[in-house]
Amino acid sequence: MTKEIATLAGGCFWGMEEIIRNIPGVLHTTVGYTGGKIDNPTYNIVKLGTSNHAESVQIEFDPKKLSYSDLLGYFFRMHDPTTLNQQGNDKGSQYRSVIFYHSPEQKLAAQEAISKVEASKKWPRPIITQVLPAEKFYPAEEYHQDYLKKNPGGYTCHWLRD
Repeated sequence: MTKEIATLAGGCFWGMEEIIRNIPGVLHTTVGYTGGKIDNPTYNIVKLGTSNHAESVQIEFDPKKLSYSDLLGYFFRMHDPTTLNQQGNDKGSQYRSVIFYHSPEQKLAAQEAISKVEASKKWPRPIITQVLPAEKFYPAEEYHQDYLKKNPGGYTCHWLRD
């Protein structure tokens, strides 16, 4: 089976992971930290907002069942890509909107997805999602993995919009 990796940041990783893991074609999700300036960050460091890491979800998916472009379509429906360093009540650079691309094809698809979302006028403000090369991904602590599965009814600011 062919697998592809995607890394997306759009606010608190708990809510993103809960939605993403249920998308047909997604094989595995891992929440963690990427895009920062220190090695081996922990939640206690990242939550301060000073390390520049983004709470992210690394996604393994089957591109024969789920295209990267379709995955990005879900991404832009599950968070507000117009708020700088914020999703819901969560504020700080760790909650910014970023697509971390793993190939030139993913970079192009991300840029096209942003253009498509902007053209749709579904969001009243400009899209501020960054498109950056994937960097080292650090899995978050075990208690963060599958958090909402372990803690039904836990906090999330994510849902799929029309």
